[in-house]
Amino acid sequence: MRSQNYNKIINILKAKNFKNIELDSVIESKFILQRSGENFKKYLFSFYNSDGQELSLRPDLTISSVIRYIQNASNKKEKVFYTGSAFRKSYNKKDVVVRQIGMEIFSSKNEILDDKEIIKTSLKILKSSKYKNSRISLGNFQLFELLIKKLEIPNRWKQRLLKFYWNEKYFSELLKRLESNLDIDPVVVAGDKKMYFKMIKQDLNKVINGRSYKDIIKRFEKKINDPRQPETGKKSAKIIKNFLKIKCPLKNAPEVLNKFFKKNDLNILVSKDFFPIKDINRKDLKFEFSTSIGRGREVEFYSSLIFSIDVKKKNQFFNLISGGRFNELTSKYLGLKKIPAVGAAVNLANYE
Repeated sequence: MRSQNYNKIINILKAKNFKNIELDSVIESKFILQRSGENFKKYLFSFYNSDGQELSLRPDLTISSVIRYIQNASNKKEKVFYTGSAFRKSYNKKDVVVRQIGMEIFSSKNEILDDKEIIKTSLKILKSSKYKNSRISLGNFQLFELLIKKLEIPNRWKQRLLKFYWNEKYFSELLKRLESNLDIDPVVVAGDKKMYFKMIKQDLNKVINGRSYKDIIKRFEKKINDPRQPETGKKSAKIIKNFLKIKCPLKNAPEVLNKFFKKNDLNILVSKDFFPIKDINRKDLKFEFSTSIGRGREVEFYSSLIFSIDVKKKNQFFNLISGGRFNELTSKYLGLKKIPAVGAAVNLANYE
């Protein structure tokens, strides 16, 4: 793997003061499963040690890097890079082992500057490659989050849409339900109300199907106090669908987004300096903005900035570098303390 091309990337990272670190090939499965759930378990190569502890070959180098940083009990800003392979079960044999060089900045003091540094370093790596035709696409999950919070839909639905944004198939099913209300059966609703009035008179600690009466009642009361309305659901679904279709040159993104938000009476304003970089005058590189970047992957943990650098090879575009900011990875997905972080990974199979 240590080819001349490989050394080009290493030299660029060292020149930018990124420190080389070694990552464990095996991690505790709990760090992945306790927050990401069983949906991701099918991708893991897992086994048990002699103590009965479940371990997995690392499915993602970022997770291993984050765990290393936290276990070192450091609160200082740190710039690191690493090399190695991630292992995921896949029907496509080429996708089982993914060789990468990754870079990350932990405990950012100025997130905008660190975001910019990761992107500019990625562009320098791109420039060192053999490709003459490429594009960089930028997005930001916070824009989608702001959009959802402004819609007139129940809070439980807002949380659901944010949680399953990355799961393109299930997200589409949620939009269909929101749009049509066909999943609301009046007969079932009437039956639920009858059961509700019966349950509130009984022992609230009683458990049925693994849930207490108290939890079931609380959930039903949320539906009663914050009902789903057919008209607002249909309108909101349309707004979301149109938002996820937005794609334009990066330099036009603030204007395009602001027109969209104004048209739909959403009090959101995107400044001209919202994105960490602007178009660079390079004929071989196209700068894009997309609201749907990153969707459809198995597991995603980006909290704001998302970017992807794709290169043209044999009349098709392939991903070379992808990354973004993942401030909530440690707390939301791994159950550890929150660490501001941004990073990117180079797909070596497409670089060499």
